[in-house]
Order: sequence, then C-alpha cells, then structure tokens
Amino acid sequence: MIRCPECSAEIDVDEDEVEEGEILSCPECESELEVSQIHPVHLNIISEDLDDDEDDEDEEEEIAGNGDLPEDDEEDDEEEDEE
Repeated sequence: MIRCPECSAEIDVDEDEVEEGEILSCPECESELEVSQIHPVHLNIISEDLDDDEDDEDEEEEIAGNGDLPEDDEEDDEEEDEE
C-alpha cells in the first residue's frame, strides 16, 4: 500500500506493477502524483506545480502580448541614446 504525500490517504496500487514516471491520482484529495522511484515506491505531487507554471506563462504572455517593451525598459533605452 502506498500513501498520498498530500493527504496521507492509502492508494491501492500493486507496487510490483507500477513504473517510474507513471501518473497516479489520489482517490481522496484528487492530487496528481508521479511515481518518482520504485523499490520502494515514492510519489511526488505534480498537480500544484502545473497550476503555478500555467500562471507564470499567462503573465509572460500579457507582458509580451503586443510586442512592445514594458515602459521602464523604453525609458532606459532613451537614456542610453542620449549619451
């Protein structure tokens, strides 16, 4: 029996048949878990990381959405041209 690292619920998985890199889902907290090690089986939470990455990508798109530099960078460029 394997325990969820998020909520400590028991996850019914045959430890001999699980593969490294396999994605499992906790039946209690619904966290997505990646098998990071076998013998003994070790799970890492991956669902929270994905949400953070999506937020970061959205912020980057907003900044570079129109192709212009942010205002602070434009002022720095003007100062360099004057020198």
